[in-house]
Amino acid sequence: MPGIDECLLEAMALPGARGAALVDWSSGLALGTAGDSPVGDHETTAAETAELARAAAEYESFAPGESRAEAACAPGAEPGPGAAAGPPVEDLIVTTRTGYHVLRFVETSFDSSVFLHLWLDRADGNLALARHRLRTLAEGLVLR
Repeated sequence: MPGIDECLLEAMALPGARGAALVDWSSGLALGTAGDSPVGDHETTAAETAELARAAAEYESFAPGESRAEAACAPGAEPGPGAAAGPPVEDLIVTTRTGYHVLRFVETSFDSSVFLHLWLDRADGNLALARHRLRTLAEGLVLR
């Protein structure tokens, strides 16, 4: 099972990969980076992508099953069908004129708030392959 550095190096091996990072969306800090940053600074990119990830992870519109407000009102109630312990979103894709940004949430056995961010060149990147590979990397990632 790969650690952070190995995981990011594997992500960078994807066709069209320009940069990759493991980001904590609650703090906006990059826990690891590889390659380039779209703005030239990995910490700025991590903070900006964390804002997007936090919004997607916390908005009720993206929650499967019953709303979080309904679940919070029912003391001792079990989560609805399909509800997961982690963020309700698996990944986010942002398409720009020159590239793709794929944010893949990482589920862990402890309460975590991390995601993998992959920046792909639009001309050379394969979005379907990137999503598939990031899912595999996220499932096998060992956080130490």
